[in-house]
Amino acid sequence: MIRVQKIHPAGNWQGDPADRITLDLDDRYRRRAVLNGENGLTFLLDEPSAVHLRHADGLELEDGRIVEVVAEPEELVEIEAENTAHLIKIAWHLGNRHLPTQLMGQALRIRRDHVIEDMVAKLGGRLTPLQAPFDPEGGAYGHGRTHGHGHGHGHGHGHGHGHGHSHD
Repeated sequence: MIRVQKIHPAGNWQGDPADRITLDLDDRYRRRAVLNGENGLTFLLDEPSAVHLRHADGLELEDGRIVEVVAEPEELVEIEAENTAHLIKIAWHLGNRHLPTQLMGQALRIRRDHVIEDMVAKLGGRLTPLQAPFDPEGGAYGHGRTHGHGHGHGHGHGHGHGHGHSHD
């Protein structure tokens, strides 16, 4: 099976892609996976450690062809505030809950979560639901990913908050 030999960041590859692969945020964080492009191209991503593929990255195959990564639109909410200081306060509360958050300049984007949306509304944030690609900020040292998990909001809502790793 043909393999990915190099990952080119968005904007650092040229030409028309041989194929495209559309993945949501969770599926764009991979170490090893057999992937199937929209036009039927099957290939193997096999990296030494997990990588976060971003929208418009180019996966260069062993034969030189490029497969474009497309971020699948997801159910998100965009958060705006009255000023930068207010937005920073809201961002701090999201970060305190380890929520994956996309920084949009004068707005923030998170995945839909009625509990978090209620918290942001109580903090005075303006919420706009939308469907869009989700590309949150990486971990604290500029790589990796963050993991959302609850901090005792005390209710049932049909899903767990375990995430299968420790914070050593």
